[in-house]
Amino acid sequence: MTAREPALVRTVAVESLDHEGQGIAHVDGKVVFIEGALPGEVVEIEVRRRRPSYDVATTTRVISESSQRVTPRCAHFGVCGGCSMQHLDPRAQVAAKQRVLEDNLQRIGQVRPESMLPPVHGPAWGYRYRARLSVRDVRKKGGVLVGFHEKRSSYVVDMRECHVVPPAISALLVPLRALVESLSIRERMPQIELAIGDAVTVLVFRNLEPLTAADEAALRAFADDHGVCVYLQPKGPDTVVRLHPMDAPALDYLLPEFDLRLPFSPAEFTQVNHQVNGVLVRRAMALLDPQPGERIADLFCGLGNFSLAIARRGAHVYGVEGSAALVRRAQDNAAVNGLAGMSAFAVKDLFTVTPEDISGWGRLDKLLIDPPRDGAMAVVKALAEPFPQRIVYVSCSPGTLARDAGVLVNVHGYRLATAGIVNMFPHTSHVESIALFER
Repeated sequence: MTAREPALVRTVAVESLDHEGQGIAHVDGKVVFIEGALPGEVVEIEVRRRRPSYDVATTTRVISESSQRVTPRCAHFGVCGGCSMQHLDPRAQVAAKQRVLEDNLQRIGQVRPESMLPPVHGPAWGYRYRARLSVRDVRKKGGVLVGFHEKRSSYVVDMRECHVVPPAISALLVPLRALVESLSIRERMPQIELAIGDAVTVLVFRNLEPLTAADEAALRAFADDHGVCVYLQPKGPDTVVRLHPMDAPALDYLLPEFDLRLPFSPAEFTQVNHQVNGVLVRRAMALLDPQPGERIADLFCGLGNFSLAIARRGAHVYGVEGSAALVRRAQDNAAVNGLAGMSAFAVKDLFTVTPEDISGWGRLDKLLIDPPRDGAMAVVKALAEPFPQRIVYVSCSPGTLARDAGVLVNVHGYRLATAGIVNMFPHTSHVESIALFER
């Protein structure tokens, strides 16, 4: 559909949701993906992009409304790219994600879990303890904007509130505009990173040019006025440095059930949803069932989120991670929690791992895998006799989980005992999940 073609307006019946939370309908035998439409609704749509095998449309009017439709809480919903499902009842969001997981397992991996786990829930609002806010100086919109990107755009939303970050952070969006407006490098500060720990809130300002003395004074005053700790990042993640206050508590998060405290730096990966992460670790340990005397590998171990819980249960854990910095952090966190004697960590690119690498790690009774979106295909292909008897796979992509599950079940002879979703990102289409494989 070119810019010169008139918009195509149609009335359709919505059949289901896709994996991105868009409604699906069929018109003249062609699939139409519809933003803002829910299953069971009759809607008027405007087709904005046409392809040979499908069309993409937006909802212009809801003629017959779903009983699961709710009023979005955020005034920016529909423009902001941060959330895509605020118009759907939270319980229905969870059910839709569970269907996405089941469909991927069957369609891509050609596997079915013997049972489905109850979904892991958490708070629907104020859950984001990590976020990356974009900053743009847009004169025609009145000055500096601070917020998420618009949907399908590099433009920054004219945000004045956000309900998925804690209320205290939402209240900072407008003051942050004024702060950046006052800086000499307002056009050279493209992003502000948020990291919330148990005892401190950190804001990392990405400064592409050096700050003046007046700039630093403004940032210090902002930190004091709003009770936050300010960091600067002039270049890559390893250049993050604290500006003020220098005596602020260190960033960390707690896993009270396992008596763990995990320090981290603002540039290091942690889960955005601390409450759900705690439940996820508990569920992973229940499925893995670490026992004293067992030797368990934690692959893509990060800073030790699962590793140290395994060690706390009495098993010896061998954590492997591609980032040397995260391995050092995991080692430090083991020491902080008195678990250095129950753990060992190594740097290895797990996307190139071989059977010889895995055999070199020694006997593995069980395995926990928590890969990024690309999944763990190299790992699952490299597994060989003697196989770990139990594998817990934590996934942030149902597609790659399903692909890897196909290898574990159909090639290596595991059975997919159970699986379920983890609603780490309410109001988005993002699907986290966990699965248990046994031999």
